Amino acid sequence: MCVDAVLRLKGSTNLDRIQIIKKTGGKVSDSYLSDGFILNKKVGVNQPRSVKDARVLVANTPMDTDKVKVFGAKIKVSDVSQLAEIERAEREKMRAKVQKIAALGINVFVNRQLIYNWPEQLFADAGIMAIEHADFDGVERLALVTGGEIASSFDSPELLKLGACSTVEEIIIGEDRMVKFGGVAAGQACTVVLRGGTTQMLDEAERSIHDALAVLSQVVGEPRIVYGGGCSEMLMSNAVDDAAKTVAGKRSIAMEAFARALRQMPTILADNAGLDSADLVAKLRAAHYEGQRSAGLDLFAGDVVDVAGKVTESFKLKRQVLLSAAEAAEMILRVDDIIRCAPRQRRG
Repeated sequence: MCVDAVLRLKGSTNLDRIQIIKKTGGKVSDSYLSDGFILNKKVGVNQPRSVKDARVLVANTPMDTDKVKVFGAKIKVSDVSQLAEIERAEREKMRAKVQKIAALGINVFVNRQLIYNWPEQLFADAGIMAIEHADFDGVERLALVTGGEIASSFDSPELLKLGACSTVEEIIIGEDRMVKFGGVAAGQACTVVLRGGTTQMLDEAERSIHDALAVLSQVVGEPRIVYGGGCSEMLMSNAVDDAAKTVAGKRSIAMEAFARALRQMPTILADNAGLDSADLVAKLRAAHYEGQRSAGLDLFAGDVVDVAGKVTESFKLKRQVLLSAAEAAEMILRVDDIIRCAPRQRRG
């Protein structure tokens, strides 16, 4: 799923175009990749459930002026008819706002704030699909993928930028209704729908998916690869060991320690697979000293094999991991003292 999602970006590293939705229920294997953008919201009452050739207005505007909102003001009326007149004025004010929005020629209205019953009814009468209370991250992504901009005022229609997509329809995922925007202007946009039994499992899956997307988006444009299964680390370890023999003084001790650290990667791989790491890493080291430069660990068979064409990793990723680990170690070594403030004394 992650590879397919990143390939849809066509070389872009903007992960905002990949939406991740978590829904409890089902198994993790039920997760899937959906083309287009899915918004975790419902369509308003009595409004179209499916729209083709959609013109989308993404907004962040109050649509709840059913009550007089004059801060610090009190209104006294002497007759029920006066109260009804105030309510009528408010309703007409909201009707005028909805008419301004409808005059833009849209058929889908997505608002970050609430849409109360009266404007919802007006949108339904105008045949406009209205979606309320979309979270800010959701409207930001939706504006990005549909090619529109978030609007807050409708007095200058020429300044508004509407979004577009081929279809907007209500779908059901698990037991919840959501809105899917298909054929969006940014054709590479997609949504990863994660399923799982518990929220903790979904959170962990989301972290894993995000890490995979971040790595893949960076390496998709870098065709170079290296052999995996501990092969690259063993090759680098041997090269550092050989170089340490030509260096005099204490620097050679540091280089030997770096070589030992590199050999920890195949050790950790074997330990994580529940295998005898001491035996396997010794075999791997011996194979490399015998000239088998593409020897690595096969964790399924629990043996040392030729990993050429079988186990590969991204060169860019491997290089970045090494640099980050070395920099972190250097930062730790540079810390001479740790100063900690004494806790504040309690006063009875």
